[in-house]
Amino acid sequence: MKRQHLITTITIIYTALTLYFMFLGFNRLEHRSNYMDAGYEFLIIPSSVPLKFPSFRFSWLYNFGNIAAFIPFGILFPLLKQVNFRKFISWFIIVILGLELLQSLTYLGTFDADDIMSNTIGAIIGYVVYKVGFTSKLTCMKLIASCSTAILLLVCVMCVSEILDKRVSSKQPLQHIEETMGKKPLTKDIPNFTITGDTIEPQFNLYSNEDTSETYTYNVEGKEELIFYLNLGIPDTEEFKGKVTIYTDDSVRIQIDEEYLTESRTLEMPLEIPLFYETKEMTIVITGNIKLWDVVFTELKHWWE
Repeated sequence: MKRQHLITTITIIYTALTLYFMFLGFNRLEHRSNYMDAGYEFLIIPSSVPLKFPSFRFSWLYNFGNIAAFIPFGILFPLLKQVNFRKFISWFIIVILGLELLQSLTYLGTFDADDIMSNTIGAIIGYVVYKVGFTSKLTCMKLIASCSTAILLLVCVMCVSEILDKRVSSKQPLQHIEETMGKKPLTKDIPNFTITGDTIEPQFNLYSNEDTSETYTYNVEGKEELIFYLNLGIPDTEEFKGKVTIYTDDSVRIQIDEEYLTESRTLEMPLEIPLFYETKEMTIVITGNIKLWDVVFTELKHWWE
């Protein structure tokens, strides 16, 4: 009975501390007005993997804490009442969903699927540790085996996270994306030209207009979080007149003309234009004498891609 009372006391204290950090810790009351201004937030689609290999960043410590802090629950609750894994994890998910919902409704946090996933992984690790060393009389060897199991499972989570994680690819010329229609950029024997007194020597490609207008269209469906980098300007030897319009799925994403170039003399090149995964098609329309050169892109990819 003394053992059971001790476990009950530890569980109550640890649960109270966890609830404190979930609802009051990290200056949540001071930041409550910010949550109220932003309105209710429900992040129901996981945005990242739970835990990657250790790095000297607060985000890694935060993710590690979200998993490690819930490992004890996988040990303590089965010790209080013997329960099979299915029932334990079902009740845990229901409770953590309720707490995340309460966080959002009280403006003391957000309903975050990433947190739910991390907390659940922690509880699962705890339950496995309970099965390894706490289902019978606890010994030094069983305690060592339990700790080793927890560490091994955390390393497995990190390995899986690294495999599932997507990283920014190296920069590639835009013409490496499948073209659907329109003119192709100049990629060989690209001429040099001068813009505001600087000699431009394109390395990868040149997009220009030789008629009324030129259209370049690319299929970007299925590519995640593309970022385009482009240089643009009007050569000193040509009439200072031209416009480039970039469309994404028939909607204007950005438009730059000679007036914009005149007003933005300090514009840093290359320009960075992010696209999102829902974009299916990107079209570049050029009129006048404006030129684009060394247009490249990056995208999120798995390490094996």
